[in-house]
Amino acid sequence: MPDIPLTALVLLCLAAFAAGWVDAVVGGGGLVLLPALLLGLPAGTPAAHALGTNKAVAIVGTTGAAVTYARKAPVDVRTAVRIGLAALAGSSGGAFFAAGMSTEVLKPVIMVVLLGVAAFVILRPSFGTGPAPAAPAGPRRVLAAIALAGVGIGFYDGLIGPGTGTFLVLALTAVLHLDLVTASATAKIVNCCTNAGALATFAWQGAVLWQLAALMAVFNLGGGTLGAHTALKRGSGFVRLVLLTVVLALVANLAYEQWLA
Repeated sequence: MPDIPLTALVLLCLAAFAAGWVDAVVGGGGLVLLPALLLGLPAGTPAAHALGTNKAVAIVGTTGAAVTYARKAPVDVRTAVRIGLAALAGSSGGAFFAAGMSTEVLKPVIMVVLLGVAAFVILRPSFGTGPAPAAPAGPRRVLAAIALAGVGIGFYDGLIGPGTGTFLVLALTAVLHLDLVTASATAKIVNCCTNAGALATFAWQGAVLWQLAALMAVFNLGGGTLGAHTALKRGSGFVRLVLLTVVLALVANLAYEQWLA
């Protein structure tokens, strides 16, 4: 583990806890965790090490949240895993194309999409607040979810990345007609698949700070488990409020990176 001052280490652990909570409720924990790693690691640390350590930490909290949700929310695990495997393939394709494409061109487009999402959620207060369907989704809806939430958003995750969990929640709510709590639960299982693929790649490249990741993962797991319990207890209305907050924060983050950083 690199030589990190105690104060910075404490702040990294707190950031891991907060990221786990946010990610479990509605996705977007990377907005907290990755910038914290980029700022907290010693100067000169390769960015790939921050990305790899981020995945090693995040997969623990995501798995903890997924287990918590699966025990108490009506999650169709089989459908979630199928979407997750498609997302794994999509993210691999996105990573392949990322080397030859400027993400700076895409960021303004993503910002416009996110602002449209925020407007839609604000203007449609009932979005995602209805009860989860009693019966599993039909084959056509599952295939649509595999194509959009799996291949499409998985490709985006490999190409750019920020806000993938939030996009998954929105897509699963819209396509499978899930309530926001069940969509968050399903998204966690999908995220486990994509994080596992990314982590394997970073580990193979030697770009994971395992000792630091293990310490932060404990706090991320605590935050993720608490976030899942909070979402289950407070319901879809609370998740909707957090969703709007995360979407607007993501827009601000992308705008900063595009024009001010």
